[in-house]
Amino acid sequence: MTTTETTQQSSGARKYKVIGTRPIRHDGLEKVIGSAKYGADTQLAGMLHGKVLRSPYAHARIRSIDTGKAEALPGVTAVVTAKDFPIIGDQAIDFAETQGNVRLMAEHVMANRKALYQGHAVAAVAATSPHIAEQALDLIEVDYEVLTPVLSIEQAMREDAPVVHEDMTTFFKLDRMVRGDDTGVHGNVASHIQHKLGDVEKGFKEADVIVEREFGTATVHQGYIEPHASTATWSLDGRLTVWTCTQGSFAIRSSTAAICGVPEGTVRVIPTEIGGGFGAKITTYLEPLAAILSRKSGRPVKLVMPRKDVFEGTGPTSASTMRTKIGATKDGKITAAEIWIAFEAGAFPGSPVGGATLCATGPYNIENLLVDGYDVVVNKQKVQAYRAPGQPQGAFAVEPVIDELAEKLGLDPVEFRLMNFVGDGEPSALGHTFIENRSGETLRAAMAESGYRSPKPEASAHVKYGRAVAVGERAPGGGLNNAQISLNA
Repeated sequence: MTTTETTQQSSGARKYKVIGTRPIRHDGLEKVIGSAKYGADTQLAGMLHGKVLRSPYAHARIRSIDTGKAEALPGVTAVVTAKDFPIIGDQAIDFAETQGNVRLMAEHVMANRKALYQGHAVAAVAATSPHIAEQALDLIEVDYEVLTPVLSIEQAMREDAPVVHEDMTTFFKLDRMVRGDDTGVHGNVASHIQHKLGDVEKGFKEADVIVEREFGTATVHQGYIEPHASTATWSLDGRLTVWTCTQGSFAIRSSTAAICGVPEGTVRVIPTEIGGGFGAKITTYLEPLAAILSRKSGRPVKLVMPRKDVFEGTGPTSASTMRTKIGATKDGKITAAEIWIAFEAGAFPGSPVGGATLCATGPYNIENLLVDGYDVVVNKQKVQAYRAPGQPQGAFAVEPVIDELAEKLGLDPVEFRLMNFVGDGEPSALGHTFIENRSGETLRAAMAESGYRSPKPEASAHVKYGRAVAVGERAPGGGLNNAQISLNA
């Protein structure tokens, strides 16, 4: 439902066609009566059932995998491991391309030389029934060399920490949007992003009050109602069709085609209804496995994750550690800010730490600024989006400090924020120029509509009332786009 403003024109007609109305949910009826088709509802003639064998260890070298007994089990039609994916080999991965690196995505889908987190897929089976597929998993023999895992940012960033990827070096970027340089430094820090403005030391010397605090957030899974489910059929003419519950059918098509080593034009992805995703159902997990199993067996294959696999094998949001230092003068002017942010990426680079560094300072006018962000790999599943990835954590690192500064200066926390907002035509702390900055107008309206300044209800022995204010900025995605429209009879 969309409900905002219902402004009337002088004639009495509604000003807007959509805003202020209750538009029809075109998928509502099918969902209410139970006829909507979700990923696990896909049924094809001759369809096989797939299951995935996952590592019980967070960090282990794979010495060998013996699938012979599983392949000999009656009803089993295909077994796949990393060797069945043409993109996976012994050559090193170019970690400088942490987003969109096909070999990196492939080793995320299926472990090659090492299992990098508990739940990392090491083999998959297709059989005539899910029960036979489960039996086949028990017959696959994997020889592991168990290694010491790193399970937190603190552990991973130590100089003597076990290394998740032996050939990974730190990538340094002075700005999130600018390509950086490989430092050649080995370790668990995949990338270091830095934003600099003015002279931070000078800014803190000018401050009358300085507040310095540390914050942390934990790994949290999205917990969507529907588990991941994908069905693939690889036809004899080499064309691949995939039915899957996804928020991004084109991203799935691109990554599946690349991992399977086929032209993108030969892959068709049909998104099913989706039972929750929150940004986390854009990444490829099951699609390449179902595809290769279908190609080997010659029949359609469906894979549905059990709930345990969802929690162990798909990405939560990042855990984070953040340190913030902000100074202000006695009349309420922020003079400097220094923010240090480290995000867990999971077993593969690519946490949303860039979003945190970009949005942490919100719409504030800070002339002297230093922001450092670190993308840190650990032996957990690769993280995924969870509603505005990275940006809530960034705001969380700053807004409590803003409140504490206001308290120490004896200023109202709302007025303190308004005093430091960027004005029209002024650049923000990270260089974004707002032609029209509505931050102040929005905050004042929110305070008025929420009754922020009205008397609080009387507290009781069991119920207390509190009020707080926070400001956040969302950096929207953008870029060049084009469209072509054809009208047919």
